Amino acid sequence: MDVALGGTFDPVHDGHRRLFERAFELGDVTVGLTSDELAPKTRHVERRVRAFDERKAALEDELESIAADYDREFEIRRLDGPTGIATEPQFDYLVVSPETKDGGERINEIRRERGHDPLEVIVVPHLRADDGDIISSTRIVMGEIDEHGNVLEGADSETDRSE
Repeated sequence: MDVALGGTFDPVHDGHRRLFERAFELGDVTVGLTSDELAPKTRHVERRVRAFDERKAALEDELESIAADYDREFEIRRLDGPTGIATEPQFDYLVVSPETKDGGERINEIRRERGHDPLEVIVVPHLRADDGDIISSTRIVMGEIDEHGNVLEGADSETDRSE
């Protein structure tokens, strides 16, 4: 089975790792990594996002060990549009987080229009930080939590967590 998922993954955190593990449980994985042009458009909070090549190298490091654990293959491809690679016919599954579920439904509409079978959309619940809010890259970049959801000393808990 072929599995698609996409994102900016900057920085990678335990919530992302949960997505990756679920994807590798299902099959070989193709990750659409947002391009430098698309990444800022997917943010709910304006913040710096590392360059594509930096994010891709970090993502490869993360995926290699998880793929090996599941004896699966993976590929990382540049994602230039919000529906990206998942509209291609070879995929069977799309792994998403709760806030991107609607995008999965739109992808299936496009697939049907193109004569492709719809994907099975697998929604992976958010992972919660120690303070009960979701783990997100934005919270990490803002210095609220670390990549594992540990609250950092002196962190302000009123920052937007919509990622």
